[in-house]
Amino acid sequence: MSGATHDYAVEVTWTGAGEAGTASYTAYSRDHDVVLAGKPPLPGTSDPAFRGDPGRYSPEELFVASLSQCHMLWFLHLAATSGLVVREYADSATGTMRVESRGEGQFTDVTLHPRIVADDGELASDEQIAALHHKAHAMCFIARSVNFPVNVEPVPLAVAGRA
Repeated sequence: MSGATHDYAVEVTWTGAGEAGTASYTAYSRDHDVVLAGKPPLPGTSDPAFRGDPGRYSPEELFVASLSQCHMLWFLHLAATSGLVVREYADSATGTMRVESRGEGQFTDVTLHPRIVADDGELASDEQIAALHHKAHAMCFIARSVNFPVNVEPVPLAVAGRA
Protein backbone atom coordinates (compact mmCIF):
# COMPACT_ATOMS: atom_id res chain seq x y z
CA MET A 1 0.00 0.00 0.00
CA SER A 2 1.39 3.38 -0.91
CA GLY A 3 0.37 6.90 -0.10
CA ALA A 4 0.45 9.18 2.88
CA THR A 5 -0.84 7.95 6.18
CA HIS A 6 -2.39 9.99 8.95
CA ASP A 7 -2.57 8.80 12.53
CA TYR A 8 -5.15 9.89 15.09
CA ALA A 9 -4.95 9.64 18.86
CA VAL A 10 -7.94 9.98 21.15
CA GLU A 11 -8.14 9.46 24.90
CA VAL A 12 -11.47 8.09 26.17
CA THR A 13 -11.91 8.11 29.95
CA TRP A 14 -14.93 6.62 31.70
CA THR A 15 -16.24 9.04 34.34
CA GLY A 16 -19.34 7.12 35.42
CA ALA A 17 -18.15 4.52 37.93
CA GLY A 18 -19.90 6.17 40.87
CA GLU A 19 -19.85 4.23 44.14
CA ALA A 20 -20.64 0.77 42.73
CA GLY A 21 -18.79 0.62 39.44
CA THR A 22 -20.17 -2.15 37.24
CA ALA A 23 -21.75 -4.09 40.11
CA SER A 24 -24.84 -4.35 37.90
CA TYR A 25 -26.02 -3.15 34.50
CA THR A 26 -27.97 -0.33 36.12
CA ALA A 27 -25.35 0.61 38.74
CA TYR A 28 -23.07 2.69 36.55
CA SER A 29 -23.28 5.73 34.34
CA ARG A 30 -22.26 5.53 30.70
CA ASP A 31 -20.66 8.97 30.95
CA HIS A 32 -17.16 9.41 29.63
CA ASP A 33 -14.93 12.12 28.20
CA VAL A 34 -13.39 12.08 24.75
CA VAL A 35 -10.20 14.10 24.84
CA LEU A 36 -7.98 15.14 21.96
CA ALA A 37 -4.78 17.01 22.73
CA GLY A 38 -5.28 20.76 22.87
CA LYS A 39 -9.08 20.61 22.60
CA PRO A 40 -11.86 20.80 25.18
CA PRO A 41 -13.24 17.45 26.35
CA LEU A 42 -16.27 16.14 24.49
CA PRO A 43 -18.84 14.74 26.95
CA GLY A 44 -19.77 11.26 25.74
CA THR A 45 -22.30 8.64 26.77
CA SER A 46 -24.23 5.76 25.26
CA ASP A 47 -27.43 6.17 23.29
CA PRO A 48 -30.34 6.93 25.66
CA ALA A 49 -31.84 3.57 24.61
CA PHE A 50 -28.85 1.97 26.37
CA ARG A 51 -29.06 4.04 29.56
CA GLY A 52 -27.11 7.03 28.23
CA ASP A 53 -27.49 10.67 29.20
CA PRO A 54 -29.45 12.48 26.44
CA GLY A 55 -27.50 15.66 27.21
CA ARG A 56 -24.19 14.09 26.07
CA TYR A 57 -22.94 12.87 22.70
CA SER A 58 -23.28 9.20 21.78
CA PRO A 59 -20.85 7.37 19.47
CA GLU A 60 -23.73 6.70 17.08
CA GLU A 61 -24.54 10.42 16.80
CA LEU A 62 -20.89 11.29 16.33
CA PHE A 63 -20.55 8.59 13.67
CA VAL A 64 -23.40 10.09 11.62
CA ALA A 65 -21.92 13.55 12.22
CA SER A 66 -18.51 12.41 10.97
CA LEU A 67 -20.03 11.21 7.70
CA SER A 68 -21.82 14.54 7.28
CA GLN A 69 -18.72 16.57 8.16
CA CYS A 70 -16.48 14.62 5.79
CA HIS A 71 -18.92 15.03 2.89
CA MET A 72 -19.31 18.75 3.58
CA LEU A 73 -15.58 19.37 3.70
CA TRP A 74 -15.02 17.53 0.41
CA PHE A 75 -17.96 19.33 -1.21
CA LEU A 76 -16.64 22.74 -0.16
CA HIS A 77 -13.16 21.82 -1.44
CA LEU A 78 -14.57 20.73 -4.80
CA ALA A 79 -16.79 23.81 -5.03
CA ALA A 80 -13.83 26.09 -4.40
CA THR A 81 -11.63 24.38 -6.98
CA SER A 82 -14.42 24.34 -9.59
CA GLY A 83 -15.29 28.03 -9.18
CA LEU A 84 -18.66 27.61 -7.45
CA VAL A 85 -19.00 30.13 -4.61
CA VAL A 86 -20.93 28.53 -1.76
CA ARG A 87 -22.32 30.99 0.82
CA GLU A 88 -24.12 28.54 3.12
CA TYR A 89 -24.05 24.79 3.73
CA ALA A 90 -26.17 22.80 6.18
CA ASP A 91 -27.03 19.13 6.41
CA SER A 92 -29.79 17.30 8.26
CA ALA A 93 -28.15 13.88 8.31
CA THR A 94 -29.97 10.78 9.53
CA GLY A 95 -28.76 7.26 10.27
CA THR A 96 -30.41 3.94 10.99
CA MET A 97 -28.87 1.36 13.30
CA ARG A 98 -30.37 -2.11 13.69
CA VAL A 99 -29.85 -4.00 16.93
CA GLU A 100 -30.08 -7.79 16.66
CA SER A 101 -31.82 -10.04 19.19
CA ARG A 102 -28.52 -10.99 20.90
CA GLY A 103 -27.59 -7.32 21.34
CA GLU A 104 -25.05 -6.82 18.57
CA GLY A 105 -25.93 -4.35 15.87
CA GLN A 106 -24.79 -2.28 12.96
CA PHE A 107 -25.71 0.75 10.93
CA THR A 108 -27.81 -0.11 7.91
CA ASP A 109 -27.66 3.29 6.22
CA VAL A 110 -26.98 6.99 6.61
CA THR A 111 -28.64 9.66 4.50
CA LEU A 112 -27.26 13.14 4.05
CA HIS A 113 -29.60 16.00 3.10
CA PRO A 114 -27.21 18.83 2.24
CA ARG A 115 -28.64 22.30 1.58
CA ILE A 116 -26.48 24.94 -0.01
CA VAL A 117 -26.79 28.56 -1.03
CA ALA A 118 -24.43 29.55 -3.83
CA ASP A 119 -23.75 32.58 -5.96
CA ASP A 120 -25.48 32.69 -9.34
CA GLY A 121 -23.44 31.51 -12.30
CA GLU A 122 -23.06 28.69 -14.81
CA LEU A 123 -22.17 26.21 -12.05
CA ALA A 124 -25.23 27.14 -9.96
CA SER A 125 -27.60 24.43 -11.17
CA ASP A 126 -29.03 21.38 -9.47
CA GLU A 127 -27.25 19.18 -12.03
CA GLN A 128 -23.83 20.73 -11.37
CA ILE A 129 -24.39 20.60 -7.62
CA ALA A 130 -25.42 16.93 -7.86
CA ALA A 131 -22.20 16.19 -9.76
CA LEU A 132 -20.14 17.88 -7.02
CA HIS A 133 -22.01 15.91 -4.34
CA HIS A 134 -21.37 12.69 -6.25
CA LYS A 135 -17.65 13.43 -6.42
CA ALA A 136 -17.53 14.54 -2.77
CA HIS A 137 -19.14 11.25 -1.78
CA ALA A 138 -16.57 9.32 -3.79
CA MET A 139 -13.73 11.24 -2.09
CA CYS A 140 -14.99 11.19 1.52
CA PHE A 141 -12.57 9.15 3.62
CA ILE A 142 -15.23 8.20 6.16
CA ALA A 143 -17.87 7.13 3.59
CA ARG A 144 -15.23 5.04 1.82
CA SER A 145 -14.54 3.25 5.11
CA VAL A 146 -18.03 1.98 5.95
CA ASN A 147 -19.82 -1.17 4.79
CA PHE A 148 -23.32 0.25 4.39
CA PRO A 149 -24.90 2.76 2.00
CA VAL A 150 -24.35 6.46 2.59
CA ASN A 151 -27.05 8.15 0.54
CA VAL A 152 -26.78 11.77 -0.54
CA GLU A 153 -30.11 13.48 -1.22
CA PRO A 154 -29.38 17.17 -1.79
CA VAL A 155 -32.10 19.72 -1.22
CA PRO A 156 -32.64 21.82 -4.40
CA LEU A 157 -30.09 24.60 -4.73
CA ALA A 158 -30.83 28.07 -3.43
CA VAL A 159 -29.07 30.86 -5.29
CA ALA A 160 -27.88 33.86 -3.28
CA GLY A 161 -29.86 36.97 -4.12
CA ARG A 162 -32.71 35.09 -5.83
CA ALA A 163 -36.12 35.10 -4.20
